[in-house]
Amino acid sequence: MHKVIITHEVSEEVKERLRQQAEIQEVFDRKTLLSVVSDADAIHGNGSLRVDEELLAAAPKLKMVALASVGYNNFDIEAMRAHGVLGAHTPGVLNDSVADLAIALMIAAARRVCEWDRYMREGRWNGSEGKAFFGLEVSGKTLGILGMGRIGQAIARRAVLGMGMKVIYHNRHTNAEAEQKYGAVYVSKEELMKQADFVVIVTPLTEETRGMVGEAEINLMKPTGILVNVARGPVVDEVALTQALAARRIYAAGLDVFEEEPTPADNPLLKLDNVVHVPHIGTATQEVRDKMAMLAADNIVACLRGEVPPTVVPELR
Repeated sequence: MHKVIITHEVSEEVKERLRQQAEIQEVFDRKTLLSVVSDADAIHGNGSLRVDEELLAAAPKLKMVALASVGYNNFDIEAMRAHGVLGAHTPGVLNDSVADLAIALMIAAARRVCEWDRYMREGRWNGSEGKAFFGLEVSGKTLGILGMGRIGQAIARRAVLGMGMKVIYHNRHTNAEAEQKYGAVYVSKEELMKQADFVVIVTPLTEETRGMVGEAEINLMKPTGILVNVARGPVVDEVALTQALAARRIYAAGLDVFEEEPTPADNPLLKLDNVVHVPHIGTATQEVRDKMAMLAADNIVACLRGEVPPTVVPELR
């Protein structure tokens, strides 16, 4: 009988799906995982699971690690190749959830929703605020999307059809579908940073994209520009972003992700009124998490049956 280790909370339906092909064991800390993984055939994890030489060396029978996550920057791809271990992720099922949050962060940052929520909770509304309440319009503005994949297209659809925005984008490759459906225009990264009223980052974290939005790029943004990151924290130079926001060189930011997660309580970003912060909740709905976990289970079941898993990461296909 095969053995599958589950490293995070999943539904009973997901457990039953895995039991069709294997015995399951639930382990929620790395020390215990390393002590019991020697006879495991597969691991069902989430995006925080680090798959490195230490883990792979402790798991000689391991065939697959399936993440309930679209990002897989915690995969050591070379080590997995060397050990012959497949890796899978869950693209597609989370597109709408992350796109919804990106739009929410855009609007909240532009209209200062969180700032005025605090203002009212503190009992400070006196009716004479006037222009102090003003924010920025969203509808009809220019949206720049860094990373025009599935999630980028979902954001573009909402922005164009729902708010009449113009979309420009930068990606490794042009995206004919986004251009045809939403009128998206491909531009260089520098032109995107200059032209966009809103810059939304949805690119995966790779060595190529790490730090791709740094001081030089942020300084190209409009004084009224708003940066939204729903990708991975290290894509943005957090120090440079903090400095630009504190000096009001850009208007605001909406952040779902941070360089270090959980981000420390003394992170200076948390002290700024012109930042909307949420704790990496892009996929944090029960419906989406269940779909992600089930797709990860489907990958494992296919692998253990000797079939081709549906969503193996490109580098390990």
